[in-house]
Amino acid sequence: MEPYSVSRPHPWHGLSTGPEPPSLVNVFVEITSFDLVKYEVDKETGYLRVDRAQKTSSLPPAIYGFIPQTYADREVAALMPGANVGDRDPLDICVLSERPISRAEVLLHARVVGGLPMLDRGEADDKIIAIMHGDPVFGEIRELSEVPEAIRSRLTHYFATYKLAPNEGNAVVVGPAYGRAHAEKVVLAAMADYRRQFPPRNS
Repeated sequence: MEPYSVSRPHPWHGLSTGPEPPSLVNVFVEITSFDLVKYEVDKETGYLRVDRAQKTSSLPPAIYGFIPQTYADREVAALMPGANVGDRDPLDICVLSERPISRAEVLLHARVVGGLPMLDRGEADDKIIAIMHGDPVFGEIRELSEVPEAIRSRLTHYFATYKLAPNEGNAVVVGPAYGRAHAEKVVLAAMADYRRQFPPRNS
């Protein structure tokens, strides 16, 4: 019999980073491709909460969530030119799947293939891009360059514009996408930042 938890673990702190990080990671899904409301995990309780209704009409082009036991701080910021600090949140990840997933608060395994360097008011806010493990269509992809260009363009456009509002400037800058090797460095940096911010508790 496999081990199990008698109570619900906190999705950020109570779940492992993944079976083979930084390449094969766990993902806690916060937003699906059908959501016009931005949900994010409540850091105190671990439940999803409503962050805001999106101001634009565009839908997220991929499943969106975070990698457990990661944190964007000094190590992550050091990998992004122009960043003063990380955004002090779990590391964001977008997961491509041929089959639509229409509900959040689910767990999945995803294989890291690349990422987008996003600066939000000087804070590093990387968006890791991954493929759902075992996906029947995309499952053999190992590098971002193998992802169809139309999908890559949608991801870039979404994150470059999703915070735009009429008569307001855009504080978000999305740089050129990077491949798997750099994305795995970002995951490792976020794992190191997490260990520094949240050292193991004595049992």
